[in-house]
Amino acid sequence: MTSSTSLFFPMIAMIVIWYFLLIRPQQKRMKDHKELISNMKKGDNVVTQSGIYGKIVSVKADGNEAELEIAKGVNVKILKSTVQNILSK
Repeated sequence: MTSSTSLFFPMIAMIVIWYFLLIRPQQKRMKDHKELISNMKKGDNVVTQSGIYGKIVSVKADGNEAELEIAKGVNVKILKSTVQNILSK
């Protein structure tokens, strides 16, 4: 075995480990978040990435905006991608 061949296998092993520990879990989180956003509908209680709790008043089907009621009579427009979690229906 030459020295270049002996360095090749550890490099491949490092790339495979890097993929399974970092890249693959991140892709799964992105897929789950995209599914969460697509399933968001009127009446859902949500929390945004900035920590704002509220109730979805309306969702634009063609756009990427939603309207969130954070207090009685206080509505704000948010990007659907900023919703971190749907708490309850």
